[in-house]
Amino acid sequence: MNGPSPKRGLMIAAPRSGGGKTTLTLGLLRALADRGVSVAGAKSGPDYIDGAFLAAASRRDSVNLDSWAMPQALVRALAGGLAGEMLIVEASMGLFDGAPEPAGATGASADIAAILGLPVILVLDVSGQAQTVAAVAKGCASYDPRIRVAGVVLNKVGSERHRRLAAGAIEALGLPVLGALPRQPDIALPERHLGLVQAGETADARLGALARFVAAHVDLDALVALAAPIDAGGARAALRPPGQRIAVARDAAFTFLYPHLLSGWRTAGAEIAFFSPLADEAPPARADVCWLPGGYPELHAGRLAAASRFLDGIRRFAQTHPVHGECGGYMVLGRALIDAEGVRHEMAGLLGVETSFHKRRMTLGYRRARLAADGPLGAAGEVRLGHEFHYATITAQGEDPPLAFAADAYASTEAPVGARRGLVSGSFFHVISEGAP
Repeated sequence: MNGPSPKRGLMIAAPRSGGGKTTLTLGLLRALADRGVSVAGAKSGPDYIDGAFLAAASRRDSVNLDSWAMPQALVRALAGGLAGEMLIVEASMGLFDGAPEPAGATGASADIAAILGLPVILVLDVSGQAQTVAAVAKGCASYDPRIRVAGVVLNKVGSERHRRLAAGAIEALGLPVLGALPRQPDIALPERHLGLVQAGETADARLGALARFVAAHVDLDALVALAAPIDAGGARAALRPPGQRIAVARDAAFTFLYPHLLSGWRTAGAEIAFFSPLADEAPPARADVCWLPGGYPELHAGRLAAASRFLDGIRRFAQTHPVHGECGGYMVLGRALIDAEGVRHEMAGLLGVETSFHKRRMTLGYRRARLAADGPLGAAGEVRLGHEFHYATITAQGEDPPLAFAADAYASTEAPVGARRGLVSGSFFHVISEGAP
């Protein structure tokens, strides 16, 4: 991820989720990359999957930028650490949606635009309306004085008449309309979340189709001309390395580890050794610590339960070295995982927790976690910032003490989360950073 700081940048945002941000951003990244523009992508907010798509589209590394879970210095450092002459940040949810925190630290995409000085390109879904969309554009442009809405792209335009009505009303406000994407249901990506499709499964041809679609309906030169110099910073670590030599599980079952953590560990001098539980590989014996990221173990539970070299190897490793699991990794460290069909699969048994995808319940949100004991995430009493996003339920917690005591972004009441036993720890909590120094 090391390289010269992007000189200019833009944010692609919308008033709500599902408005067309991802279609425009991916198509724009690939179209510009195909033109020879040195462009990188970043995702605002805690989203593993969209970040991977941005990397695939731009053919460059991508990062997540988060104003709630990252100090502003870290946001600037991560943006500055991306190679390329241009940075395009995809917003999350609605442009101003975030947690009830002080301005600048809410997790809203508007915070990232303000921190980096990014002009905002607003994607407006005009289905079911015409001139009224100008009122939405005017509201977004005037709501937050920290940011500047520099232009608009219309989405789901039904006809040339529809385009003229909506575009004319917006341009009367002094906002340029840079393009209009027609209704074309087959251009959208399949559902990305929760393992239905991942970036590695998206053929280059699909990204190429998105690029041609965007290039045909958006004035790319006018859009790029609106990019502004970004306020990027120098190096800033997100999380201290948990060891000098870190064994990291990586395959189709373990895909969710933030790139900025790996990059930061390497910058701090740590060595990363990847291994594949699905290939029945054990963590390398020379490693100091083992990290099992989140991912999709429920889709591969049978293979993991049958991976005897992996399971025996991680049990031996845990006798003398720390092992930590996040979300999916936490489930694999537990006693059993029940898949969506209700089939029980025995896991490593290093923690007492049992989890189920047969009984589904969505859990998501920011977490502020205070560590209960020393471990790979830090020392007892230290606070780590991150999030949860999963559909698994805990069917049996076991008797292990908690890893941490956590509160969400809306309350100060802490509750025990995760588990620890000996040198093994885990939870559904994904760490993003150590927070403010």
